[in-house]
Amino acid sequence: MPHVESAGLRERKKQRTRQAIFAAALRLFAERGYDETTIADIAAAADVSPRTFFAYFPSKEDVIFAEIDDRLAEVQQRLARRASGETPLETIRQSVVEVMQALVTEQGEHGPVQVRLVLERPALQARALQRMHEAQQEVQQRIRELCPGLGEIEAVAIAGMAVGAMQSVVTHCRQGGLDPGTTRAALDRALAIVESGLRSVPALNEPIP
Repeated sequence: MPHVESAGLRERKKQRTRQAIFAAALRLFAERGYDETTIADIAAAADVSPRTFFAYFPSKEDVIFAEIDDRLAEVQQRLARRASGETPLETIRQSVVEVMQALVTEQGEHGPVQVRLVLERPALQARALQRMHEAQQEVQQRIRELCPGLGEIEAVAIAGMAVGAMQSVVTHCRQGGLDPGTTRAALDRALAIVESGLRSVPALNEPIP
């Protein structure tokens, strides 16, 4: 038991350090500009060494996508947890709801900075597109594992709908500087639209054994 508790404590400490680096980076990008902010600046602001920075992020670009990377990882983990008696559609919905809540809770002042940087910089746009493609592929794989009877095209379409809808709405809300309550309402509406379409797929409505 002490070993498990120690491992959990280390993981929480790592997550706090990662969050501190992310927050420091976004604050400096907003205050000084992206090009003017160095990795050494970010490390100093987060009270870590540059070596520690690289232990968490391969590059300055990767910091910008830290939040969405974390949320997508959570979606994949949730989809991998098959609850007996729950339909695949219910599992997908709960996965998205949990991530929506985290996105709204954590958006703070960083959201508009993230969106502005990505929209202004072609290199970051390309990285965002690559991440979106990878995320859809990962979610597609998890959905097919969750629902083996699902066809390939159906899985591709479902992953695209779920990931694309959430990403588009979050970007829209953050670009417009909308408050958390309005953002959550917009995400709930997007989820309802996606869910309405997914109800037409029979395999998603059959309970997991």
